[in-house]
Amino acid sequence: MTEPTNTQLQPMPDDWRRALAVVAHPDDLEYGCSAAIAAWTDGGREVAYVLATRGEAGIDTLEPAKCGPLREREQRASAAVVGVSSVEFLDHRDGVVEYGTALRRDIAAAIRRHRPELVITLNHRDTWGGVAWNTPDHVAVGRATLDAAADAGNRWIFPELVEQGLQPWNGVRWVAVSGSCSPTHAVDATPGMERAVRSLLEHRTYIEVLTDEDPETYVRAFLTRKAETTGERFGGKPAVSFEVFGR
Repeated sequence: MTEPTNTQLQPMPDDWRRALAVVAHPDDLEYGCSAAIAAWTDGGREVAYVLATRGEAGIDTLEPAKCGPLREREQRASAAVVGVSSVEFLDHRDGVVEYGTALRRDIAAAIRRHRPELVITLNHRDTWGGVAWNTPDHVAVGRATLDAAADAGNRWIFPELVEQGLQPWNGVRWVAVSGSCSPTHAVDATPGMERAVRSLLEHRTYIEVLTDEDPETYVRAFLTRKAETTGERFGGKPAVSFEVFGR
């Protein structure tokens, strides 16, 4: 069910120190929530990224063997703009990521490595607000992340992780879903907006095949419009929204 459009969004919880963002592709975070991440790292919080794929099937004119390393480099540069130095890739195949125990295990392992209090992922539902169909990769990774947040704390699920030295982690307090059609919370985008623009611009190779516009014009308009629309439900301040599930 979609939340009423006049429902005001609550401020995100702020009593945490470490977050882990888990998404399917390079640029998934930059199109959704990097302004919030910039603000968090400015405040001394640690944020790490885990990507299921390298986005190697994302550019029609560039074969995967060349595309994957290029998009990985762009993602690392993009993360650095907003203060994120830890970027991991799980090497699932772009475009055909499968929801299942293998994906849950990989994400649970990442959660145990990073020991976050907040886990961030992308819209796991079939559509973007009933307007556009979501991709199978987003659905699979988002759903697996929600499940892995619990898996990470149970030593009897994936016991091989304990054998690898990854002890259970029950410290995940929230999972925040970016791009949700039913957001509950938001973060003021103003302090991080300029870095969000620069962060998305690092994905220049991908952006240039999406639009004939000047990349900076396209990126700035997209992120500003989205933040202003969200801000209508957050006291009039440009904002980044999340659907937050407590654990």
